[in-house]
Amino acid sequence: MNVYDTANQLAQEIKQSEEYATYKAAKEAININYELKKKIDKFEKARYDAQIVAIQTGKDDDEKMKHVQELYGELIQNEEASKYFDAEMKFNILVADVNKIIGEAVQDLLK
Repeated sequence: MNVYDTANQLAQEIKQSEEYATYKAAKEAININYELKKKIDKFEKARYDAQIVAIQTGKDDDEKMKHVQELYGELIQNEEASKYFDAEMKFNILVADVNKIIGEAVQDLLK
């Protein structure tokens, strides 16, 4: 089996994983709830903006971080949003773990 076949197989296995299915279902549930989707989009934009500032300056912007925390605090009280964030986190962990495994396999080339 060549590397591309293996990568395609991995992609299929990720799509068949519980983490993928749960995240996809949570995302679909959010997408049909217009008001909640708007709130999550606002939160994600605020989180992204705060991350960009932190990357550019090397430190957190306290005001931006407080705003992100306030938005998250409101959203997490909603059961659908809470399920969405939990599913997103679990899926991101899966992808990060896969990336870590691949990275460790080629680490000797990166030195």
